[in-house]
Amino acid sequence: MQRALARLAGTIDTGAMISMNARARLEHVSEPRVAAEFLHARLGAAANLTEEGFWSRILHRTAEHLFLVILSLAAAILVALPLGILAARSARLAPFILGATGLLQTIPSLALLVFMIPLLGIGARPAIAALFLYGLLPIVRATHAGLTGISAELRASAEALGLPPWARLRLVELPMASRSILSGIQTSAVINVGTATLGALIGAGGYGQPILTGVRLADTGIILEGAIPAALLALSVQWLFDLLGRAVVSKGLR
Repeated sequence: MQRALARLAGTIDTGAMISMNARARLEHVSEPRVAAEFLHARLGAAANLTEEGFWSRILHRTAEHLFLVILSLAAAILVALPLGILAARSARLAPFILGATGLLQTIPSLALLVFMIPLLGIGARPAIAALFLYGLLPIVRATHAGLTGISAELRASAEALGLPPWARLRLVELPMASRSILSGIQTSAVINVGTATLGALIGAGGYGQPILTGVRLADTGIILEGAIPAALLALSVQWLFDLLGRAVVSKGLR
């Protein structure tokens, strides 16, 4: 890699850079093609001019975006559910847990992504970590609200059955709070779908990549290539969670 980069030293002068930018911005030639043709002309490198098709690009970006969202959401659920349960069980710890997760939500998303770079580098890892932190609050708050909203009479009935605390939680309290918990997970998922578009700024890919490229080239078509699928994915996630709620939450609770 270093040897290949060393061969480029001094080959891209101001005039060449202006010419390549003009081809990309004014003639709407794709950046990979412009770069490949330049390398072929200056260094004799084999130019791979085969461009990825529209649907191939969409599928590739969708896979990258879903990877960021699913991994960060799964981690958020695993951490936020216990935190929400702990906050509901301990009135002393609840303000600290809700306050800490709420504080994370107030940090601007771009600032949080930049803060992750010194810790985790460039790419998918810092983006997943930032999305994980953003996904905590809706789930923690919904879990806490769902558990604390169970009436005292129902709790007393569960205790009268002689169930131990963890059995009451698993068999009575969590099912009663399932609607609220699922709503929090849904909110977290939709937030992550939108916020994940910023991951392109740190090399994480996803739908943010064509948006970023389109802004740089002032090309609305390329921007929409990322913006429209991102909006459709957010709507699809909302719809899927609505279906999941009907399947998981009992009719009485709905």
